[in-house]
Parts: sequence; structure tokens; C-alpha cells
Amino acid sequence: MSYNIRFYNNYRTFIYFTILVLLSSCASTKQKITKKTNSKLDTSLFKNHFVGIKVYDPESKKTIFEKNSTKYFTPASNTKIFTLYTALKLLPEYSPLLKYGVKDNITYIQGTGNPTTLHPYFKDSTAITFFKQQQNIALYLANFTSDKFGGGWAWEDFDTYFSPERSGFPLYGNVVTAYKKGEIKTYPNYFKDSVSRKPHSFKREMVKNIFYISPNLKDTIEVPFKTSNKLTKTLIEKEINKKIKNTNTLPNTKKTTLYGIATDSIARRMMLVSDNFLAEQLLVMASSTLSDTLNVNKAIKHILKTDLADLEQQPRWVDGSGLSRYNLFTPASYVQVLDKMYRQISKNRLFSLFPVGGESGTLKNWYKGTPKPYIYAKSGSLGNNYSLSGYLITKSGKTLIFSFMNNHFKTKTSDVKKEIQTVLEMIRDNY
Repeated sequence: MSYNIRFYNNYRTFIYFTILVLLSSCASTKQKITKKTNSKLDTSLFKNHFVGIKVYDPESKKTIFEKNSTKYFTPASNTKIFTLYTALKLLPEYSPLLKYGVKDNITYIQGTGNPTTLHPYFKDSTAITFFKQQQNIALYLANFTSDKFGGGWAWEDFDTYFSPERSGFPLYGNVVTAYKKGEIKTYPNYFKDSVSRKPHSFKREMVKNIFYISPNLKDTIEVPFKTSNKLTKTLIEKEINKKIKNTNTLPNTKKTTLYGIATDSIARRMMLVSDNFLAEQLLVMASSTLSDTLNVNKAIKHILKTDLADLEQQPRWVDGSGLSRYNLFTPASYVQVLDKMYRQISKNRLFSLFPVGGESGTLKNWYKGTPKPYIYAKSGSLGNNYSLSGYLITKSGKTLIFSFMNNHFKTKTSDVKKEIQTVLEMIRDNY
């Protein structure tokens, strides 16, 4: 009996001692990271702009380091992390392509905002095949109620590849792709006679589809075209070689949804190359699961009132891509959303959606592992702003969640990236 008591007391002492050692070790590690990170942030480069950081251990639910983590920052394309979360919560495995109903031998078709139809990258023709199979078609486009451009977008970007118009039934990625093959070719071919070789300060007229392409074109370029219901109808007619009509009313009939490619395929492309058009259209498409009305703000408001109602700092969130300087998010909010995804989605699937440091997408030339990747994250860049948020794998095998936001610097973005990389490597090696 006394032996059992002594054994129990010794065992309990051993457990207490082990816990104390572990706690002491954790505290020592955290202090080391805090000291080294603060020392790095005390350099002149970081002192001259606004910096916010949060590093979080999702297993222990402990914050490893934070600075200004509850302050608001302009996030740039880090906004796409919130867009990704919304898409994963609202959209099914396969993306809704269009909705249709039949009455009096007329097929009424409305868009869902799906961006993949005849897109230069996806080249999906599922919708076109469906159109060809119908006898009489009435196309309803009045359900798209968002502005074509997001609030706070720069007006002079209207002709740039990264700023196509949003729409309810996108075609060709809402851009004209121009390339030289003997002579200048366009995709779609419909715009071939709208191309001028005259020198011009923009690649397109602001209010009409007249394009200015240099006769010395060497690389393939993409120029957004100005969308309209009439143009959408015409482009579809050219593809299916039959007439359709636009309608402003829908009969009261049962609707069926036609599905397209996997939602993850669209989301992955958005994240890897930071595609603004796909980001905007993912939110449009997400809104189609709530009602027939297609509206970016509707999707944003819904997710903030439901799955993200518990955010400690509610963001000012105005678009899907992060093109707008009106957006305001905190590092802590990014960590919160990244933590939700980490707990709700399998690790392999989740990490496959993010650019990988040193290997893929916008991080191909940065944050390289030695030898294995250690960063799975989304970057965000606007003039004088750079942010990086995502997942960090330490050398001890732990997964950390981090958000590192930088606003209003006047130095080169590459200099900021170098310093961020130094901090992340230090955390990787010491935790």
C-alpha cells in the first residue's frame, strides 16, 4: 500500500516537473521570438511605415507574437482570403454555371456569374454546348445588380488585364486576348475588326470597344472589353450559330441549375496568380446560391452576418479582389479566418489552394524552403502596400498561422519582402 502511494506521488511529481519544463521551454521560445522580431521591426525600414503582425499556434490556441494586430490595414489582394472562405462556404463542389427553366417551348436562361465559359485559361464550353441543344432561347441578364467596377477601383485601370468588368454572364474572361501570328489575332475573333494600330495612351477607348494594339506586339496581352447585355447576346449567337433573344422578364417556372467545373479549380487559380476577375466573379457566383439576384455586396453581407459574425474586428470589405483601397482588415481578422479554414478543411486540400513559397504562383520567387516548402500564403500588393497572410510550417513540424501587413512604405516592395522573409525564417527555425 505504501509502495503504491510512493509510486503515485513520484509519478505525480514527475508529471508536474515535465509540465513545468515544457511551459518554461514554451515561454523561453516565445520570448526569443518576441525579442528577435521586435529587434527586426526596430530597423529603419520598418520604422518608416505602418506594420501589423500576428503569429498564432492553432494547436495550443496561443498567440506567439503580435504587433498592431487589431489595427486596420489596406489589404490589397489579401482580400482574396476572405473571398476564398466565402466561396468554400457557399458554393458546392461543382460551380453553378447557369440556371434555366422551360415554358411554352422557350428555354429561359440566366447567369450565375460563373467566369469559366470560354475563359482563356479554363476554356470551358459546357454552357455553349447547352445553348446549342436548345430550340428557342430567351436570355435573362437583369438579375446582375452590382456595378461593373468595384468601389474605390482606379479609373485609369479600365484597360488593364487585371481589371475586367464584373458581369452576370461572363464570356472569354471579359477580355480580348491579342497575340501575333503573322498578323495580330484576337480571341474572340469577333473583335478582330475593332483593333487599331494607331499609337494611343490606352489600350482601349474608355466607353466603347475600340482597341489599340501595337503592330510590334510580341507578347500575348489581355485587354478588358466593355460589357453589355446586347454584346453578351451577340457573342453567344456567334458561338452557337443561331439567334437568341434577350428578355427582361422571367416566367414563373421551375428552375434547374447546370453545373460546370470544380469550384476548387476556380478558387485555386484565383489564389495562385491573384486573379482579380475570378475573385470578383466567385463572390457574384456565391450570391447566386442565396437567391437569383447576383450581387457582390449581398454575398459579403451574408457571410459577415453568419459564418464571420464572430470576427473580433469587423472589416470594411467592398470587393472580392482587393483592388479597392476602401478595404480595411486587421491582421487578427486574417488569422481568425485562416484558423477557421484550418479547422474546417482538410490540410491537403487547404494548402493546395494557396501559393507555395519558392514553388508556385505569386510566391514562386520568394520564401523558399530548405529543402521543403514552409510557407503557404497569399500576398497582396498595391502601391506602397504589401501584405502576406497564411500558414507557416516550422522545422519542428508545427503549423502556425500568420498575417504580416505593411502599409505606406516608400521603399521598394522587394526590400520589404526580404525583411519579411528574414522574420518568417527566424520563426520557422525557432518554434
